[in-house]
Amino acid sequence: MCLAIPAKLIKMDGLKGKVDIGGVMSEIGLALVDDVKIGDYLIIHAGYALEVLDEDEAGKRLELFEELARVGM
Repeated sequence: MCLAIPAKLIKMDGLKGKVDIGGVMSEIGLALVDDVKIGDYLIIHAGYALEVLDEDEAGKRLELFEELARVGM
């Protein structure tokens, strides 16, 4: 099973970025998304941003991940 997760972009340097994933910082590639800026929520998979999410949608998806963690996915 593949899992793409929402993360908040906190730093950018060209086509590389740093995201916060629940308090864990990770470096990612930004080559697959357009018009991304610091503070955006991104869908991350295999070290690359695949999609930019609005804040409401990111919140909904993060809530689902938290619920899955509580029930022991």
